Amino acid sequence: MPTVSSEELAAAAGVNSAKLRKDFSYLGSYGTRGVGYDVEYLVYQISRELGLTQDWPVVIVGIGNLGAALANYGGFASRGFRVAALIDADPAMAGKPVAGIPVQHSDDLEKIISDNGVSIGVIATPAGAAQPVCERLVAAGVTSILNFAPTVLSVPEGVDVRKVDLSIELQILAFHEQRKAGEGAPAGPDADAPPVRGAAHAAAAAHTVNARTAHTDRKGPDGDMPAVMPA
Repeated sequence: MPTVSSEELAAAAGVNSAKLRKDFSYLGSYGTRGVGYDVEYLVYQISRELGLTQDWPVVIVGIGNLGAALANYGGFASRGFRVAALIDADPAMAGKPVAGIPVQHSDDLEKIISDNGVSIGVIATPAGAAQPVCERLVAAGVTSILNFAPTVLSVPEGVDVRKVDLSIELQILAFHEQRKAGEGAPAGPDADAPPVRGAAHAAAAAHTVNARTAHTDRKGPDGDMPAVMPA
């Protein structure tokens, strides 16, 4: 049966082998001295700790180009996630198969969540629809949300949100490209650049606030937004 040593794993992961062995000890896997770790069993232990050994039903809300691409992504099943339903507000989308799954109308969101025992939701709607969608998901029992919408969601305590912001990733790459070109290099030995990801997040947050302010100015004095979920 195939085995792997802590040194090999550490080299592949770019970490210290002693630290890796200590981390693995928390999983209850100490390996065998002089032999290493049973690969299959180690993968199972790590998967179990990550919650990937069970079936997690997921709903995707907003089946535009991004939502459809997510529905067609083949990596979910191999990691323990099953796309249980696709939901969209466009009546023309209802019943249309995407990745072999018929799209259901957002009017039935709560029933869909309940019938499938869903606790994880993916939001791929436009920014203006994301918060209303989030609130409906939470009210229906969803406690974890993966947000692809370009906005910051407000959720109650006990609900986890992970935001996927492609613009931040591009900003990080742009930062590295700028450094490669020698532009904006530190002025001296003490002029260290701030953490790249933190700076990108700060820039994105500022952009979000600015966009929200501009949007509010356009809405008029009442500031109300329609609680809809466009495709």
